[in-house]
Amino acid sequence: MQDSRSTQGWRAQPASPSAHSSDALSDSNPESLETLRTRIDSLDQQIHQLINHRARIAEQVAIAKRQSEDNPVFYRPEREAQVLRNVMLRNEGPLPDETMARLFREIMSACLALEAPQTIAYLGPAATFTHAAALKHFGHAAVTCPMATIPEVFREVESGSAHYGVVPVENSSEGVVNHTLDSFVGSSLNVIGEVELRIHHQLLVSPKTTVSSISKIYSHQQSLAQCRQWLDAHFPGVERVAVSSNAEAARRIQSEWHSAAIAGETAAEQYGLTILHPNIEDNPSNTTRFLIIGRERIYPSGQDKTSLLIAAPDRSGALLDILKPFANHGISLTSIETRPALPDKWAYVFFIDLAGHQDDPAVAAALKEITPFVKTLRILGSYPRAVL
Repeated sequence: MQDSRSTQGWRAQPASPSAHSSDALSDSNPESLETLRTRIDSLDQQIHQLINHRARIAEQVAIAKRQSEDNPVFYRPEREAQVLRNVMLRNEGPLPDETMARLFREIMSACLALEAPQTIAYLGPAATFTHAAALKHFGHAAVTCPMATIPEVFREVESGSAHYGVVPVENSSEGVVNHTLDSFVGSSLNVIGEVELRIHHQLLVSPKTTVSSISKIYSHQQSLAQCRQWLDAHFPGVERVAVSSNAEAARRIQSEWHSAAIAGETAAEQYGLTILHPNIEDNPSNTTRFLIIGRERIYPSGQDKTSLLIAAPDRSGALLDILKPFANHGISLTSIETRPALPDKWAYVFFIDLAGHQDDPAVAAALKEITPFVKTLRILGSYPRAVL
């Protein structure tokens, strides 16, 4: 994400009085289709010019950063979050706020690629929900690289082979992803952002599938669990086969006439499949949260979260001593998870998410107060709350 200077080089010009007057008269004196198309062509030309103007300023920002900084940082999550929030605040429709924000996301992604292409490692393979989350957060101009496991995503970012990584951390129906939490224990990486992705599962078939003869349904074990009730009602006697990913399920049915797969729309597009039944998840609010991991510290954006890793001593009341300062300072804890502190026996670490940035006075005071009561306190990162 380019810094604030790259977004101040242009301002959308107000529509001309004639345009406003024609809008006001459109109900009583509708314009012809040809006239409307001419107006759209004119607007397209203006939009095109403004986007290119913005892109040229982004190139200038890149030059200025390289001249003034030894190790310039081109992606600024806090600034990007502020821009997208402002897009949604000033949006007057008729396009929905999120649709407008997604358009700006792609513009920013393309401009950032001009400054310095960003390589994003994610839990693969391609066409998984984690891939979709990476594209949602960084835009389609980012270079996305699938990794076979969550630890490989961490290693790719730690080594510098990727600028950032995207890993799943929790699902609203199935709970936390333990491999992600465990990977933070031995890693120096920070959480620099989050993505929330509404999970819609589709029942997919290939051109070779005989629908009346479906005897096997492939999917990841979590997806099968999230669609259990629907499958019980519609395919009660069909074998459910857990595979490594939904993308793998989609790939398999390309050559099988008696099988179907549960996966997302991205997988359907990637493998040329047809959606036989859309949105078959049992919980229509089913959402997965993903973390963006990187090496730098993120400045406050105004609406932030902080993630902590805490190792507490094995004694009565230890957790209470940790939680009390947050309550005293009015800080909301949004998540508390426990994981074994391997290789120690019966020892545990706590992963805590809270509302606010580590630089906020209340958060800083609470963290200072709990320090004497813990064996280890590591701030995994403060970062903008998910915008999209």
